[in-house]
Amino acid sequence: MASWTEIADDAPEFAARVRHRFDVGTNKTLATLREDGSPRISANEITFTNSDITLGMMPGSMKLLDVRRDPRTALHSPTVEPTSTDPSEWGGEAKLAGRLVEIEGPTEGPFAGSSFFRVDIREVALTYVGAPADHLVIESWHTSRGWSRRTRA
Repeated sequence: MASWTEIADDAPEFAARVRHRFDVGTNKTLATLREDGSPRISANEITFTNSDITLGMMPGSMKLLDVRRDPRTALHSPTVEPTSTDPSEWGGEAKLAGRLVEIEGPTEGPFAGSSFFRVDIREVALTYVGAPADHLVIESWHTSRGWSRRTRA
C-alpha cells in the first residue's frame, strides 16, 4: 500500500491530474463491502493532505460499520459531463482502491465523535478521451508496477 505522497513523488503529473479530477466536485463516490460481501456506494468528501488522502464518517453510519468489518474500499471522482460536443475536451474520471486505516480525528468542534481514516492506496486510475477523439487513454499507478499509460481504440 502507498500514501498519496509516494504516488505524487513517483508520477507527479499523473497525480496532479488525478487530484484535479477529485477536486472538481464535493461529493465523491465511496464503495465499501456489506457484511454479505455485496457492494455499497455512498457519497463522501475527501481531503488531500500533505501526505495522504483522508475522509470522515458519521458515527453509526452503515459505511462506517462496513469499513470496520472490512477496510477494503474504492473511491470514484465526481462525475462531470462534457461541456462541449468535442469528446476530447471531457476531463475524464479518476478512481482509486485500497484500504482505510482509522486515524485520530478532532476531539472538539462539529466533527468531534466522527471517525476519520486515511487511504492506503493500492491502485489509482485516470481515464479520458484522447486527442483526436478516436481512442480512450487509461493512465494508472499500481503498488507493484508504478505508473503506466495505455490506449484503447
